[in-house]
Amino acid sequence: MKEKILIIGAGGQIGLELTENLSKSYGNDQVIPSDLKSEGNFANNPYEQLDALDKDALFKIVKKHGITQVYHLAALLSATGEQNPMFAWKLNMESLFYVLDLAKEKHIQKIYWPSSIAVFGPTTPRENTPQYTVMEPSTIYGISKQAGERWCEWYFKKFGVDVRSIRYPGLIGWKSAPGGGTTDYAVHIFHEALKHNHYTSFLSENTALPMMHMEDAIRATIELMHAPSEKIKIRGSYNLSGLSFTPAEIANEIKKHLSEFRIDYAPDFRQAIADSWPKSINDQEAREQWGWKEKYNLEALVKNMLENIKL
Repeated sequence: MKEKILIIGAGGQIGLELTENLSKSYGNDQVIPSDLKSEGNFANNPYEQLDALDKDALFKIVKKHGITQVYHLAALLSATGEQNPMFAWKLNMESLFYVLDLAKEKHIQKIYWPSSIAVFGPTTPRENTPQYTVMEPSTIYGISKQAGERWCEWYFKKFGVDVRSIRYPGLIGWKSAPGGGTTDYAVHIFHEALKHNHYTSFLSENTALPMMHMEDAIRATIELMHAPSEKIKIRGSYNLSGLSFTPAEIANEIKKHLSEFRIDYAPDFRQAIADSWPKSINDQEAREQWGWKEKYNLEALVKNMLENIKL
């Protein structure tokens, strides 16, 4: 059967690149990007304007296009979610139920739904954080993602829903602007370095966080979805690791290319969020079960970002 893929929240940081990559594999007509906003970046695909909380509109799009797979990316992220917690909970949870129910009722065959390192909290072991560990998230985003993981697993066990997920670390790419997450400093720093040779970080200099180049994250997502069902042993969400660094370390790497670059530090409310998250991630299960391996280290990531950002 020919796959027909719906991407919900396609206008975001992950959605833009996922749409592009899936279109290369399946063809533009087989990939339907959707978002709350108007068409924007999707002239080559059959775009649908969609509010992820409009269950009826979602069902109509699935039937209209004969959708077989849904990549459900719509969410309010960590920093943004703390400003509007009740809406963050509603959007992040209710929209997931609508998609899970479509699969339960056999309208679609496969779901991808991203989780995040935000599921961990201040009581989680912070170094080499394992797949199975204490999870007491301290943000609405993290709470909704942890709850979502349990619901995904439940729908798989109860109804056989083929749902797959990755706990993304901070994602760094040059094709789109930051989207309101705590790790977004690691994208913004490049734009400011190229524009002004200066960046003021909202995290302190030695705040280590797990990060990943967007190219690696997209590849991991597609590899997970292509993996045979029997290899997917975790139906909550997989830990995934690329690299870990601090604002000081990425600044030093940028200085190798832009010698005049300076960084200052003015930690704000996002510091407390970052302090509750892991410094590094153990993703042994993803590596062993479906063959995950990252491509980018810090040196390669910085070089790639500086070469590709267009101001």
